[in-house]
Order: sequence, then structure tokens, then C-alpha cells
Amino acid sequence: MQSILALEDGRIFRGLGYGHPGECQGEVVFNTSLTGYQEIATDPSYAGQIVVLTNPQIGNYGTNRADNEAAKPYIEGLIVREFSAISSNWRSEQVADEYMERYKVPVLAEIDTRALVRHLRDNGVMRGVISTRVDDPSALVERARRIRKMDGTDLARVVSTKSAYEFDASDGRNQSGDVLLPAPDQETETRKHLHVVAYDFGIKHNILRMLTREGCRVTVVPAETTTEDVLAMKPDGVFLSNGPGDPEPVDYAVRAIRGMMGRVPVFGICLGHQLCGLALGGRTYKLKFGHHGGNHPVRNNATGKVEITAHNHNFAVDPDSINANEVELTHVDLNDQTLEGLRHKTLPLFTVQYHPEAAPGPHDSHYLFRDFRQMMEEWKG
Repeated sequence: MQSILALEDGRIFRGLGYGHPGECQGEVVFNTSLTGYQEIATDPSYAGQIVVLTNPQIGNYGTNRADNEAAKPYIEGLIVREFSAISSNWRSEQVADEYMERYKVPVLAEIDTRALVRHLRDNGVMRGVISTRVDDPSALVERARRIRKMDGTDLARVVSTKSAYEFDASDGRNQSGDVLLPAPDQETETRKHLHVVAYDFGIKHNILRMLTREGCRVTVVPAETTTEDVLAMKPDGVFLSNGPGDPEPVDYAVRAIRGMMGRVPVFGICLGHQLCGLALGGRTYKLKFGHHGGNHPVRNNATGKVEITAHNHNFAVDPDSINANEVELTHVDLNDQTLEGLRHKTLPLFTVQYHPEAAPGPHDSHYLFRDFRQMMEEWKG
């Protein structure tokens, strides 16, 4: 079927439609990962966005239940150069076309994704509409211009769990498809479990798996959970997850973080990092075209080592807004000098902007979960 992408600035791309026939709309961003299209599709941080994948062939290894990062895809739509009609992998359970149709995700293929990505890099992310129903570019452009902007939009409460639950790592549905990870060592298996309360602003399954691999019992709570309710659970530590949208409207989480600071160890990633930045008195801003991909070089300022990291964020913390007397800036993106991590100098709190759980990879930053475990043990004394 014929399909069309209309951007708010009037740029039009025509191609073939796959997955769900119909329409979708959202902010159009690009991701430079070579693998992991299913993990990308099911990352709740992409709520409200249409994702362009720069790798030219997508769908060739199919889909399976183990690679889901959430119960369903959260992307609004998918744009690729070539969408494979078949899958060739022993782990595949369903071809990608059927998977996207099942979850009502429209896919636009057979367009020049290089031209689209260059357009977004030059002009910044913009709103767009994919349609297989309407062949009127001007009408679709007008519709794109009416889409609500991501700036000022709180999507964390939209994608968050509605009630608290305990993550069960033994449940087959929660098993990772990542066979490259080493098995937990005997020390991890025998040491006392620590209780972690994880805020769900759009949390990914592999984050929960990584926490349990470090010997943690994890209770997942809704985004709007108060400080008092969290502390009543007597956690050994609090984890602040990734999530979609603008961090500034998520003021309820900022208040909760301020109430927990100094009372319990805190580890935040992505949106959780941005919310901590706001709780520490800093400011956030929107990047021109965001960071989305699995190949971003980040320098650890303490060690001087460079980690290859996975990113998915449109907003960042302004390093000049952070009080250098209280907070150490720990990580920096070597592509554009974006702040990628911070640590409080006296309180048990540290954060990173990128994704250390990084399903399907890279694995350079897994040490951060061990650091969180160590911080909790030291806090307990």
C-alpha cells in the first residue's frame, strides 16, 4: 500500500506502507542503532514519537517476546529504508510486519531515510503525520502543525504503571534475550537482597533485570508516588527511571526527589537524571535533534575512560545551572559536550543521562548498577 510522511515544514516523503494501515502522528526523531529495533519500539521513552531508523534494513531477524522492553510498542510509527518481509533468526517468533500490525504501529518504508535524517539534523526534530488513507500532502502538513509540541508535555504519568508491583525476575516473561551477559556470580546469589523502590516514568524491563542481577528486590511504583509513601516501604535505595516527554512539567516527581535526598540512596537515569537536575536547582533545555542510538561516546571524568553508550533523550540538564560546590559533573558526551552524569558531593545520589542497561547493548556502563549496590551497602553501614 502507498504511504506518505508529511512534516510540519512542508517536506513530503512518499513510500510503501507496512504494519498497521492507517495513520499516526507525533514528533519525528531518528535513531542510529544498528540492531535492537524491537527494544526501540517497546521503549516507553518513545511515546508520542515517530522513529526513523538509520540502519538500512529492518525486520530481518524478526521479533520475539524476550526482547520486549515493555508489554507493547510505544512508538507512534516507524520509518525505515527497507522493511524485511521475512525473518531469518532462530529466536524469531513473528515477522516484524505482523508484529507491527498486531500492535497497530504504521510503518513507512522505501523512502530515502538518509535525506530525511539529514533534514532533521539540519532543521531539528519536527512534528509529522504518516498516512495510508489520505493522499493530500497539504492537508497532512496542516494536521502535523496542529500536533501538540513535546515541550511542556508530561508523558510520564501517561505511560507509568497505575499501581505498585514487585518485579518477578523468575517469571519467564521477564527473562532477557541477551545471552551475552555473564551469569550472576556466587557472591551475588548468596548476599542479602536489598530493597529498591523503582519509580516508573516509562521504565524498561532490562533495568529491572539488571537491578535483580545485583541482588535487589524491586518494587515498581507509579510516577506520582509521594516521598512519604516511598519511605514507608523502607527501601534501601530509590531508582528513578527513563521516560518520555519534557521533565519540567513533572513537578510532582521533583518534589518527591527533594524529599528523599539525604534520606535514602538515589540512582537516576535519563528522565530520572533530568528530574534530579531540576531537584538540585538546575534547568533543562531541549536538544535540536536529540540523542537516540547505541553508539554515543561518553567520557567518565573520574577515570578518563570513554564508554560507548545507548541514548534516548530529547532534553538535557544545563551544566551551568548546577551548583558546582554541591554537585560533581561526572560524565560528558564527546559528540556535543552534553552533560551526561552528576553526583552529589555529600549526599548518596548519582545519575546518568544515558541508558546503562542498554538492551541490546552496548554493555560498557553496567558497572553503574554495581555502584548503586555499593552505595546502598555503604549507606546501611
